[in-house]
Amino acid sequence: MANVDVTRIAGNIGALNALNALQTVNSQLAIHQQRLASGKQLLSAADDPAGMSIATSFDIRQQAMQTTLNAIGDAQNLLSNTETGLTKIKDVLVQMQNKALQSKGDTLGTQERNAVFGQLQAFRDEINDIVTQTAWNGRNLISGAAGSGSTGSLAFLTNPDASVQGVSLFSFTTGQKIIAGMGFRASNTTGTLDSTGLGLSDAALYVSDVTAGSTASANIANALTAVQEGIAQVGAFEARLSFKVDTLSVQKANTAAAYNRIANADMAAEQVEASKLTILQQTSTAMLAQANTAPQFLLQLFR
Repeated sequence: MANVDVTRIAGNIGALNALNALQTVNSQLAIHQQRLASGKQLLSAADDPAGMSIATSFDIRQQAMQTTLNAIGDAQNLLSNTETGLTKIKDVLVQMQNKALQSKGDTLGTQERNAVFGQLQAFRDEINDIVTQTAWNGRNLISGAAGSGSTGSLAFLTNPDASVQGVSLFSFTTGQKIIAGMGFRASNTTGTLDSTGLGLSDAALYVSDVTAGSTASANIANALTAVQEGIAQVGAFEARLSFKVDTLSVQKANTAAAYNRIANADMAAEQVEASKLTILQQTSTAMLAQANTAPQFLLQLFR
């Protein structure tokens, strides 16, 4: 700060010093007022270039996590739809199994066996309808790899780094009438034994005598086992997604806290600083006025 010499009024150094102090206070007060108005600690990259870079990375990360959480929520809804379809198929198969069990004894006559066979066919057709209706955004979920718009595996976004996790939901042994990646149709449209579904063609459902009834019951039991395994697989993956939601939610909160510490203003501290600078602004203005009037005492020398 320049030395004040009140006898040299042309320079008025005291007033210049007071003016510089007032300008500094005004500049600092404007910054704190802007922080209070915006809630931001970093108003521009010039405030803290390194901090701005770190905060931006945290912000990008937390937004990616939120997008991933939304995607997992959609995946959970898709799997719930899948589970519902499989559960309804299971319910139908239980009814079919009960009907087939009736044909394992000699208490049924030809007419009754024909009626049971017709009901089994109707149940089988209902399974195919359920498979067709169990879809998501135009993709069949449990029809397997056979047919347009169907799928034997699903890929879900579960990582905020934009990697995807592909999951083959339905993979069974051929002995269960399910081939890896295939689905849960009861039979194909030709009426023959279908190795890409549950194997419940007409030939697999004949109950014309006790032996045929036992075979039909076994075929339905195999199909029921396959569907139960499918439900278990879907449930297991739903549980995995729930764990991912819990983990990502905590990570997102921690990332948001790190971003908040760097980028957002401490409102209490900013208010204290603003109050202090407001007082200094008033005192600096008063001192500037006083410095401007100080040289007037020299007029006494000219009387």
